[in-house]
Amino acid sequence: MGKILTGFTMSLDGFIAGPDDNIRQLFKWFSSGDTPFPVPGTDMVFQMSQASAEHIGALWGSIGALVTGRRDFDVSHAWGGKPPYGWPAFIVTHNPPQEWLAANSPFTFVTDGVSSAIAQARQVAGEKHVVVGGTTIVQQCLRAGLLDEIHIDLASMLLGSGIRLFDHLGADAIDLERLYSIEGTGVNHLGFRVVKTHA
Repeated sequence: MGKILTGFTMSLDGFIAGPDDNIRQLFKWFSSGDTPFPVPGTDMVFQMSQASAEHIGALWGSIGALVTGRRDFDVSHAWGGKPPYGWPAFIVTHNPPQEWLAANSPFTFVTDGVSSAIAQARQVAGEKHVVVGGTTIVQQCLRAGLLDEIHIDLASMLLGSGIRLFDHLGADAIDLERLYSIEGTGVNHLGFRVVKTHA
């Protein structure tokens, strides 16, 4: 069975988006190299460093399903009607959007919590990993001990303000074990295992 992981591009001062949900500045590293990277499930082709292309290709290729929240779904405008990168998408929400509840909808809306969404995504992903998106959902997974790995693409910038990934985690420290550090152009790729303590 695959792992439960999350991955975000983040500024050095801890932001994953600007105050208006803008990510363009953070994602400059996607076009900072000379290696073409066709984006799965889209017609887009990024131009990143070879190190970044190899790393992102391997990581994204290991993912079998996405769990995220309603805000992520809304801000992304339902990703144009197709789940990102072709991954089956499970949206955690109290209020599923009626216009997306048809039998042939490409999205699964989960109203009974994050744990249920993770379990459903795992069934679909099989041996592949489940990636968790949306700051609130990631924070819930961390607090509940559901997250196995954190993958951060640390952009070479200070964003100044915006949306933080690691807020609202409570007072207890969460230990991490470093898995890798890969230097790209304008970005450092960092991987961590979440160390889980058992009472």
